[in-house]
Amino acid sequence: MKNAINLLAFVLFFSTLNAQTSSDKLKKEQQKLEKKISNTKVLLNKVKSNSQASLNELKLIDNQIKSREALVRVFDNQVRVAEIKMVEKKQEVKQLIERLKKLKKQYKAMILYAYKHRNNYGKIMYILSSDDYNEASKRNKYLKKVASIQKKQMALIQQHQSLIHKEINQIKEEKEIKSLALEEKKQERAQIEKDKSNKEKTYQKFKQEEQKLYAQLKEDERKKEELKQKINAAIKADIARQEAIARAKEAEANKKREAEEKKRREQEQIAKNNPKGGNPKSTSPKTNEPVKNPEPTKPITYTETSEGSIVSKNFEANKGRLPAPVSSGSVIEHFGRNAHPTLPDVYTNNNGVDYACSKGAGVRAVFEGEVTSVFSITGAGKVVIIKHGAYRTVYSNLQETYVSIGSKVNTKQAIGSLLSDGNVSVCHFEVHQITGGIPKCLNPLLWVGR
Repeated sequence: MKNAINLLAFVLFFSTLNAQTSSDKLKKEQQKLEKKISNTKVLLNKVKSNSQASLNELKLIDNQIKSREALVRVFDNQVRVAEIKMVEKKQEVKQLIERLKKLKKQYKAMILYAYKHRNNYGKIMYILSSDDYNEASKRNKYLKKVASIQKKQMALIQQHQSLIHKEINQIKEEKEIKSLALEEKKQERAQIEKDKSNKEKTYQKFKQEEQKLYAQLKEDERKKEELKQKINAAIKADIARQEAIARAKEAEANKKREAEEKKRREQEQIAKNNPKGGNPKSTSPKTNEPVKNPEPTKPITYTETSEGSIVSKNFEANKGRLPAPVSSGSVIEHFGRNAHPTLPDVYTNNNGVDYACSKGAGVRAVFEGEVTSVFSITGAGKVVIIKHGAYRTVYSNLQETYVSIGSKVNTKQAIGSLLSDGNVSVCHFEVHQITGGIPKCLNPLLWVGR
């Protein structure tokens, strides 16, 4: 009986633990989204305070709507989890009540039997009426065991009553969680409608300036293309420098090998001219002996150094856990193809990701490495490229830079500050991988923790 109760308590404990784990996970996701919504709200207020709102406002509003919709989905999941837990708890309470009824019935029968056979001398006479001492000892142990069972039965009843009380309280807590989630869900839906209304107003305002938007789009595309070309040129120049260093090392090694080979041939010639160990007839090789040409230099291909290979592996090991290039910001444009916020059927391609953040915000390195390039783009600020073995991270749209070529940087070290666009700034961030000497763009959001 005791084992059955322990098993039931064990099952109830792990059922509660699993449900709690699910609830904790949803709570953490809720907190992340609420923080993201709060940051975006601050940026939106700054944009709105500017007399000339930019397209960043539309992007921020759209991002805010998506975040709120994600939060509503979290609330939906919380409500479902609460409902499932309530059903489970009710079933557990039902099972406990049934078990409690059986225990009370058994205990009642035991008490009733003891009452009917009560006698101050009954126990003593029961023991004394034994045929021998061994039987008397056994009867005494039996009576003690019966008393012990009665105590255990009472303890089990009390334990079940305590479990039932606990489960009922948990049901009440789940009801409160469900009610709170439903209320928060209702408020978020109202905010979504409000955000959509603001988005439509801003959209209509920009809709009247399509020609201006097309011109701005064309200029932005020009800047993107120039940035892409300069990034590729800078990375290839860095690779060329590494290849030149490798070629120089290879040439030095070849020169050393040729000198050693020449010395060896001279020693062989000396030994040949003086086989008995006397004075040599000549200390120089015959002029008519052909000299072997050195082996042709093999083409050097891009190969990462052992130190760079270690950095590459460390960088890869932190995939999905790297810090964002800005301490607080909202993603307004993702990697790859993005629909224009106002122009229909117009798409832009992004080689990285754009973060909207507070005016003049600082930019930081996402991982330790070495600065390989610092250059400027007309109308798009300064650009910093940091090498992490076979990987490169790119930070652009900078007003100022705090590092120079050759600088060693640490994770989260400040490397510059951003240009301002009204009351906000936008950080453009890219991640590249060098494969066979060719840079390839990667999705930064797969590398940055969220």
